[in-house]
Amino acid sequence: MTTREFWRSIEAIHDVVYFAPYAKERYEAIGLKGFWMGYVASRSAALGTPSPQVVTALFHGFAPRMIERALPDAWAMADSGEVLRVRAGIARDRVVEAIGDQDVTRTADAAQRLVEQLDLAGRPLAAAHATLPVPDDPVERLWQAVTVLREYRGDCHVAVLTAAGLGGTAANALAEATGLVPRGQREMRGWTEEEWIAAYGRLQQFGWVEGSEATETGRAARERIEDATDRSCGAGLDQEATARAYALVTELVPIARAVEASGAVSYPNPTGVPRP
Repeated sequence: MTTREFWRSIEAIHDVVYFAPYAKERYEAIGLKGFWMGYVASRSAALGTPSPQVVTALFHGFAPRMIERALPDAWAMADSGEVLRVRAGIARDRVVEAIGDQDVTRTADAAQRLVEQLDLAGRPLAAAHATLPVPDDPVERLWQAVTVLREYRGDCHVAVLTAAGLGGTAANALAEATGLVPRGQREMRGWTEEEWIAAYGRLQQFGWVEGSEATETGRAARERIEDATDRSCGAGLDQEATARAYALVTELVPIARAVEASGAVSYPNPTGVPRP
């Protein structure tokens, strides 16, 4: 099992692509309409041109209507390969803004080797990203490898959430109640007030919330979900891969903290992952 520090660093480096101030402009330059369509299309384009139903299932936390605002229209407006190219460019520029001219070749190569050792069975979004060509540019190579790892943990997390009986609405409500995400998560994920009230009602039946705040039982349940996610992630890493991940921590954490210090990613944010 790898450390939380490892996964939080992975998340921070990956997330730069979502907070770049020029993301909307660049996606619009290739024909997409606004940031949201760029987000959905760019995160799912590794799958080709998937339907909104498939993407809703894989993303888990977003209301179907939010995904349907972007898909399938995006695939008629921009080529999926071009969407991926623009996304990689946004990520590269934002990482470089954070770390300057630091040479990340060794870290990128080590992260890519770790990706190649993952057992991707049951991790569809990670598998899709792992099939993309490996970039020549070290920063892009690092970001792409980190993205595979991020989606790998995300796939594991979705499996754990659904096994715990938490759909997208309830999972987001629990994250809000425990303070992992900002208030206003409902609007950012596209759920109606009625859906949100029902989600909190379900959590209350579990004894996990009182009003809009998590109980001690709820906080413990949320921590068990993280523990189960860690175990699921660890199950896809053999002994050599686990050792490689531990070795990467010392290289990834400074990069992740530079990202945070630069303001490229703020906390707390809708991903619900704490700072590295």
